[in-house]
Parts: sequence; structure tokens; C-alpha cells
Amino acid sequence: MSETQADTVQQRVDELRVAIDRANYEYYVLDAPSLADAEYDALMNELKAIEAAHPELVTPDSPTQRVGTTPQAGFAEVRHPRAMLSLSNVYSEEELRSWGARVERFAGTTDITFVTEPKIDGLAIAITYVNGRMHHAATRGDGFVGDDITRNIRATKSIPMRLNMPSGVPMPGTIEVRGEIYMRRDDFEALNDRMAEDGGKLFMNPRNAAAGSLRQKDPRITARRPLHLFAYQIGYVEEGELPPTQYDCMMLLREFGFATTDIRRHDSLDIVWASCQEWLERRATLPFEIDGTVIKVDSLRLQDEIGYVAREPRWATAYKFPAIQQVTRLLDIQINVGRTGTLNPLAILEPVNIGGVTVARATLHNEEEIARKDIRIGDTVIVQRAGDVIPQIVKVMEDRRTGSEVPYQMPDTCPSCGAPVHKEPGVAMRYCTNAACPAQLREHIHHFVSRVAMDIDGLGDKLADRFIELGWIHDAADIYRLDWEAIANLEGMGEKSAGNLRESVERSKQQPLWRLINGLGIRHVGERTATLLADRFGSLDALQQATVEEVNAIAGIGSIVAESVVDFMQEPRNQAVMRKFVEAGVNTTDGRDGHKENGRILDGLTLVLTGRLETLTRPEAEEKLRRAGANVTSSVSKKTSAVIAGADAGSKETKARSLGVPVLGEDDLTRMLAGELPAELQKV
Repeated sequence: MSETQADTVQQRVDELRVAIDRANYEYYVLDAPSLADAEYDALMNELKAIEAAHPELVTPDSPTQRVGTTPQAGFAEVRHPRAMLSLSNVYSEEELRSWGARVERFAGTTDITFVTEPKIDGLAIAITYVNGRMHHAATRGDGFVGDDITRNIRATKSIPMRLNMPSGVPMPGTIEVRGEIYMRRDDFEALNDRMAEDGGKLFMNPRNAAAGSLRQKDPRITARRPLHLFAYQIGYVEEGELPPTQYDCMMLLREFGFATTDIRRHDSLDIVWASCQEWLERRATLPFEIDGTVIKVDSLRLQDEIGYVAREPRWATAYKFPAIQQVTRLLDIQINVGRTGTLNPLAILEPVNIGGVTVARATLHNEEEIARKDIRIGDTVIVQRAGDVIPQIVKVMEDRRTGSEVPYQMPDTCPSCGAPVHKEPGVAMRYCTNAACPAQLREHIHHFVSRVAMDIDGLGDKLADRFIELGWIHDAADIYRLDWEAIANLEGMGEKSAGNLRESVERSKQQPLWRLINGLGIRHVGERTATLLADRFGSLDALQQATVEEVNAIAGIGSIVAESVVDFMQEPRNQAVMRKFVEAGVNTTDGRDGHKENGRILDGLTLVLTGRLETLTRPEAEEKLRRAGANVTSSVSKKTSAVIAGADAGSKETKARSLGVPVLGEDDLTRMLAGELPAELQKV
């Protein structure tokens, strides 16, 4: 084929791809197709024919490549360059206004514009485009690491594989688009009808169907599922600039070719609340499921100024709609023993459908809650899914009592091991006193290997329980002493499965310190507190030597948590387990150049970040400062060692100067992270 002919063929391929991408956008996003089905099929068939004759012209973003040819063996992990944080929730106008007051306090101004949009009940994903072409896609996962679902996203026709670049807007080198994958109500019903005809298992609700469809190992199955995407955020850009507001970002996403929800701007919380109520009223009439309204500060500069707390942005929240309620009967109350020994009462219900989910159990929290609501076995009760997730009993319908209902008494002995139960004065929960309680051990091991702790892939609950029943695991450290030959000989395992599990266990030895601390199962200690402890002490050994006063001095940790941590660390049985971790080669330090005893350069300093940073995001800067020993807070006081001010710094810089607190720049931050302490801080 001559060069001229090759150019002509390439030109036709480009024309066909543009036309098909446009047709997909009109059909799946705009719901306004301009091509008849036969016309669309003709274009697709022509493109397939050309690519078959000229395979050198096939590219990964071609419309013909949306459907894979072979099933995936599994999902690889993708680490998000910018964490996909969760949102805080508010459930009333009062809570919304309290959130708004906090936003104004951190922003240092009352002149704030908000945006609202419906909260889609779907699956959050992030899609990265490089030079305008889809590069990879991932689920939210734990916010930091998600599953690689690129092939399945390529198979979803409602998502553009190439960005439509509006005139006058330079193409960003790299841009991450975040959105919610969902399934429309009518598509969900039609899918379930087909599943029923084929004798398959039905999906419980549209979100469940969307998540299951997106996680298919065979992208050809995903391609046949009616999935859609609402884009809600630009995660980050490289070699490009973001528009100044969330609203403008959404408008740009629309021009790129994405469907977005109905985003609205408001200049007061009165109008924000009215918008929340409007979406609540429209909830049942929408073609897709929503479970609330998302409220964000519109200005990206103010978002950066307001900042983050734990794993949530302070500048955004979600008004969660009142939970859907149903009436059912309480058949029994059972006790589950938690990993810290708590006796957790669980209501056994006559199964009832709530918001598309069959509910047969509900939490009862503790015996004080049972007494306060006067819950009795046999009662007719109102059940709701709190936040549309966790089922709970709202109230008892006393007028329906027949006299046969039985009041409930908490047991005096553990239902798992028979040991005496202890209840401290002023504490709501009862605890099993047997540290070797089998139920506690099972729950503790389940937590230790979970994704929020040591993340040991392949060691699920059932297999862990099996090892416990065989007497192979008596504490978490025994996981690193397992007999792999014996495991390979277990029914249902084999050498390959045992080998894969062994590799996963070995990898977990290198997990960061905060994961090990979280996995220990210390009462009141979760991911955030574990991270604070790891940042402050730097090693498991240093944490074991810590006093209550030292732990309590960490911002964000109170006296109850501090006492719990120190009590745990000083318990001889726990110390024996921690020695076993060291002997097994499990990482017990955070990998930096030492901790408090080795004099980290920023130990003892309290720093505040404000303004927009050029070289780091706010969360990245905070993490690096904490790892260098600093206590990073969000408000300025006389106890603040220094304020680090980026571009467009606001009220925090002004307050710092009025209090005589040193104000440093981003260059100072860079030098501090490199180990050089500014002169202003050498005097502190």
C-alpha cells in the first residue's frame, strides 16, 4: 500500500472513530441519539473491517476495543496519586448549619459560595487520561489503593475513551476524572428479568448490580451491562491548570464528553437546605438511585484553605436522606463477641425488604439501648437502614403487643467460651474476661488480615477460622509461623494455593507500621489513631515504652484512648505476641531515620498550613511534616510554633502575625523536609 493510500485509510479510520464516539456520547450520555441503530452498526462494521485488514492501525482507545477478547484472571492494584477521600455526613438542617459554621471558621470568611448535586448511589471510580486518551481506571478501594478496572471501563460505552477538547482549552498532559458508576432503575429491572429467565442469581439493588457488573473478570460481560457514569470531580491535573471553582470544573467535564449531575450554585445555606429538600422530594421519581445531596465549597482556593481532617475534606459534606423504614417482628436476640471482647447484641428479624435490600438482622448496640427502647423478643418493631446502610431498630410498636413478648437479659457468661462477663461502672458494654476466647480470637484475626490492617490477600474469614480450629493460630503472630507443607496438604488447598498465600503473608511483613498497630486490635484505635501513633513514636518498641502522658499529648488522641493504648502495650501477653512479630521479621518501624529518641528535626513543633502549595498537596505536606515529627493542626494559637503560608494565604496568616507567630513560606517547608531547620524555629 502506497503512502498516499495509507494516509487515506488512516483518515477514514479517524473519521469513523470520531463519529462512533460521538454517537456513543449522544446515546449513553445525552439520551438523544442522532443515528439510527442501522446507521451506527454500519459505521462500526466498517471500522471493524478496516482494522481487520490493517491490524497495525488498531489502537487501545478504538471503539472496537471496548469489549475484551479474553477474561481477566484478576484485578491488579492501583495506588491513587491523590487519595479518594470519603465524605462526612449531616442528617438535619441543624447539623448542616454546624458544618457551615466550621467551614466559615476555617475559611476565615462568611463570603462563601456553595454547590449542591445529588449523591448517586453507585460505585466511585477514577479514570486517568494522558494526552486526552484513556490510560487507566481504578475503583476507589480503601481511598489509597483500588482495583485496576481499565479493561471493564473501556467496555463501558457511556464513558469517553478520548476527551473532547473545547476550543481555547489546552490539552492537559494528565488528568484524573472521578465519578460514580451506576445503573438506572429500569435497566436494573430489565437485567434482573434476564437473569431470572437464565436461572441466574438476582441482584438486590441497582448499586449492587452496577458494582457486580464492573467487577466482572470478563469485560465482555461488563460490555453487555447497561452501566453509566456521572462525573463529579477532577482529581488532579499535570501539565495543566484546573478552573477556579468546582462548578467550572463540572462544566469542563461536560465539554470533555462526560455526563454530570444537575449541579447548582448557592450563596447561602438557606438555599442549600432548600436544594437538599428538593432532591429528597424528587428521590422516588428519578430514573436512578440517590441517597443524599452532596454540598461543597465552590472555590478551589477556599477548599485548599479549609483543608482536611482525617480521611475527609472539611470543605464538603453529604446530607444523607432519612433512612427508609419498614415494620417487622423481632424473633430473637443473639450475642456476637467482638475482637476486643465486647458482647454485642444482635436482633434476629423476620426478613423484610428495605430500600431493595433484604434485612434479617439489626444492631442493638448494647444493653442500655435495649432497656431504653424496651425491646422485647416477639415485639413488632420499626427497622431502618441507618444512612441506608446499617440496619437498626428505631422503636417498638407497643400498641401491637399481645403479652407474649419476653424481656431480654444480657448473659453473665460469654456465649462463646463460658467465661465470666465484666461490666465496668459507667461503661455501656460488657466484656468477656477470657483473653483466649475463641470468638475474640476469630474476630481479631479477621481484623488483622483485613485490608485496613495487614492486608493479607487470600487469608479470608473461612480459611482463618479453619486454621484456628486446627489449632494452628492462637494469636496474630502465629500467622507468620504457619506450616506451609501442612497447609498444602489440606483439602481444597494444594501447593499452588498454599504458595500464593505464603507469598501474601511474606509481603505483609513489609507493611507500614500504622497497619501493624491497627491490626493489633487495641480498643478505641482505628486507622487514623494508628497513623498518629506511628508518626509520633516511629517504632513498636518506642510505643511500648510510651507513657499515658506522652500518648495523650498527641493532637487528636484523648485520655481514654491513651490509657487503652498504654494498658495494651504493658500487658505481658501482648508483649509476648509483639516479640513474636519481631522474631518473624515483621516490620515494626516506620522506615525513617529514627524516631523521638533519635531526634527528628521537627519533634515538639506545632505547625499550621495555609494557602495553596505549588509542590505538594495539603495532605501530602501534612503527612511529610508529621513523619518529620511535627504536630500539624488546623488552627492558629499562641502555642503554634509557625504557620507555613502558600499562595493566597488568608486569615490564618493574619492571625499568626497578630500573635507574633513566625510565618514561613513554601521554600522554608522544602528546606525543613530536607532536614534544615529555619532560624525562626531554632529559637522555639
